[in-house]
Amino acid sequence: MIHLSNAFWHAFSTARVLAQLQADPERGLTPAEAKHRLAHFGPNELPSQVGPGLWQMLVDQFRDVMIMVLLGAILVSLFLGEYLDALTIITIVLLNAILGCIQEFRAERSLELLKELAAPQGTVIRGGNTLVVDAREIVPGDLVKISQGDRVPADLRLLESYSLEVDESALTGESVPVSKDHRARAAQGVLVGDRRNMLHMGTVVTRGRGLGVVVATGGSTEIGRIARLIHQVQDEPTPLQRRLAKLGGFLVKACLAVCLLVFALGIIQGRNWTEMFLTGVSLAVAAIPEGLPAVVTISLALGVQRMIKRKAIIRKLSAVETLGCTSVICSDKTGTLTKNEMTVTTIWLPKGKHFRVSGEGYSSKGIITDGLGNRASLEAEPGLARLVEVIAFCNNAELVKPRSKGKFLRRKNGSWEVQGDPMEGALLVLAKKAGLDLEGYTGVRLKEEIPFDSDRKRMSVILEKEGEGTLVYTKGALDVLIKRCRYYLSSAGVRPLTSEVRDEVIAAAESMSSSGLRVLGVAYKDHYLGSSGEEAESDQILVGIVGLVDPPRPEVASAIALASKAGIRTYMVTGDHKLTAVSIARQIGLYSGARQGAISGEELESLTDSELLRRLDQVSVFARVSPEHKIRLVRLFKKKGEVVAMTGDGVNDAPAIREADIGVSMGQCGTDVAKEASAMVLSDDNYATIVAAVEEGRGIFENIRKFIRYLLGCNTGEVLTMLLASFFNLPLPLVAVQILMMNLVTDGLPAIALSVDPANPRIMERPPRRVDEGIFSGGLLKTILLQGTLIALGTIGVFIFSLLQGSALAGARTMAFATLVMSQLLYVFRCRGADSQGFFRDLISNPYLTLAVLVSAGFQLLILYHPLLRKLFQVTRLSGGDWGIILGTAFFVSWLEDLAVEAIRSLKRNIMRVFRTA
Repeated sequence: MIHLSNAFWHAFSTARVLAQLQADPERGLTPAEAKHRLAHFGPNELPSQVGPGLWQMLVDQFRDVMIMVLLGAILVSLFLGEYLDALTIITIVLLNAILGCIQEFRAERSLELLKELAAPQGTVIRGGNTLVVDAREIVPGDLVKISQGDRVPADLRLLESYSLEVDESALTGESVPVSKDHRARAAQGVLVGDRRNMLHMGTVVTRGRGLGVVVATGGSTEIGRIARLIHQVQDEPTPLQRRLAKLGGFLVKACLAVCLLVFALGIIQGRNWTEMFLTGVSLAVAAIPEGLPAVVTISLALGVQRMIKRKAIIRKLSAVETLGCTSVICSDKTGTLTKNEMTVTTIWLPKGKHFRVSGEGYSSKGIITDGLGNRASLEAEPGLARLVEVIAFCNNAELVKPRSKGKFLRRKNGSWEVQGDPMEGALLVLAKKAGLDLEGYTGVRLKEEIPFDSDRKRMSVILEKEGEGTLVYTKGALDVLIKRCRYYLSSAGVRPLTSEVRDEVIAAAESMSSSGLRVLGVAYKDHYLGSSGEEAESDQILVGIVGLVDPPRPEVASAIALASKAGIRTYMVTGDHKLTAVSIARQIGLYSGARQGAISGEELESLTDSELLRRLDQVSVFARVSPEHKIRLVRLFKKKGEVVAMTGDGVNDAPAIREADIGVSMGQCGTDVAKEASAMVLSDDNYATIVAAVEEGRGIFENIRKFIRYLLGCNTGEVLTMLLASFFNLPLPLVAVQILMMNLVTDGLPAIALSVDPANPRIMERPPRRVDEGIFSGGLLKTILLQGTLIALGTIGVFIFSLLQGSALAGARTMAFATLVMSQLLYVFRCRGADSQGFFRDLISNPYLTLAVLVSAGFQLLILYHPLLRKLFQVTRLSGGDWGIILGTAFFVSWLEDLAVEAIRSLKRNIMRVFRTA
């Protein structure tokens, strides 16, 4: 096995590095060797704190203030000889702790799963195949490919570099990107920032690309040595959780005040102080919804899991809340609204030469034909031959045969899989259709690469070709490329690019764009003797243009229609040509109605903010935009009061993604920098997934409102029942253990079941929720107080009725206890609100809720009819007549809410009518 200690990799020769690591510079490690090294060196992870274990979670349940108060009550009960009460409270406290531990464990596991899904990946060469693996599986000796936007997954010694620049601020504090060169050598003692032939874990590639061999992983890396955690999912509390924590603090104070009042009234009325102490403590625990934060966390965590199944990975829990408020979606076109499965269909050469390309996807089955339908020959068409050669060599993608194992960069489509950019893959497929054999092509050596970025909108390579000398091959956006061309290639040779020919080229490109094709310009420069940079890309020879089709995703049109119905406006924000963008927008139903407008990047530059604000409602497409334009659009939408979701995949998109209310990055083609700036990652790069996530976000928020309505309604009913009894000097209708049982079983289980209530099918027919809309908006607080009051009045009514009928106090308490429990279990179905489909349909629409109610009701029956439990909970058996009164009251209380609400509305209408008359 190799030894890595004390190795000055930056000072060694490439040969020595590869020899010491036992690495093959062409084929990389074999899969078997990589597995062996992973077992030996361990995962490529930075040291981190271990989360609490199950036992620690259980212990933590007893650190809650209310639980400590209950433990104190147990000691007091034992001191007073109330052993039965003490045993009962101990049992309930233990059950509550176990339930809370299970809930916390599920939430922790959900969040751990989220972290695993959001973890970084790396591109490695193993056994001669390029694979994408989780960064934690990268081992010393692996060959790693890196390119613009990647976060370096381990410490690497460079083997190849092309215009490579890296942001090392995370490691050295240097804010300016550092140039890297695989040919550089450094002395052993140089500082990290001066090692130009090294890349370090956690740094970000800002320009260019390269290939390196892993020399250190995990804690052995430079960043591992200083124990800086770079990549982690944020787990700070969400705004909703903070609001609920504040609400909880208020409720604690209010409920303690009520409980002290109940205790004081009982003492004044001459009741036993021990009984009142236990009742006061139990009432406090029952009244304070201490389970509310846990249920909220579980609801968010389970919602995140559901989103994962729908291809949306939430990196920040706060995004779950914001999703329900989304009113504007700014979506990229390529890969998000379209399939990102490009195929070259048209080639145009100067002086009107057209070629058609048959075939679909990444299959090499297809031919190139001229305007007469004859098969084109590279030998007979020198312009076509040069164009095919340029797009083949000015290219970083690879075509590989499909494999059943291994995770590739692109999914299978036809005969090939594409590793790299889909557009470049389509160009390689075109070269194969033209008969260009890249594997057998000799006599060409790459000297330099000038990489593509969103500002330059072009890519160039400088080649040394046998027989032709030094060549510059360039491809990119035609509107940028044509400005750098001075000549064009015709069948008669190189000719000056006159304004007439230039107009013909532009007209041909516009014709392609209006048909929905993506247009790419191709140019070159021969006998070049200068250096790289601007000089290499000036005075070039235009070869021609190619048109690529990228069909819309079939599900996007219906998703846009659904978003529109939900009050969400979608905008296409793309770097593509305006005509191409409008053509695709028409096909997916975006460019329609009052929004049949498009604005280009140049037009954006000329418009003031106020002018642009006035036009936002009239357009649906922004084309040829830069990253700076995206930031401006986000800020204007936010200024207009919109909640904005912005998609992006590149390094330069990160500021706009971070600026948006919900930054959305692409899981398949997005850079690590874009992913880290985002709140949500689309694992399928699909616009429809954004809409699905919005739907889930709305459903989660609604469910949180449902169980808040239930928990607080039940607690209000319990507190008012005890308060009314004390106020009217009645015997206490409930004893301490009964209150605790309701808090554990009747309140807890149905509330958790409400958190997984299925979303209303019409939830996307409602307008977006306002950001400042509180949790109690829409009259929720009034509903809670009203229903809690009705439950309390029904319970007290049954209690008084039972006493008047001559029942013993234990029998009357049993009637009140059962009435309160059954009223709460029926009330839970009313808490579904607008999602309620009627009592009997509700029983099957959420089976978890039905099961929770049945379990709670079953436990209630067990208490009433099991001799030992009857004694523990101080209850008596109930007759059929008793149950008739209990269930009748519970159903009446449930329905009475509707009557009370309608009465209040009627009263308001009458008052308003009186005022109008007056």
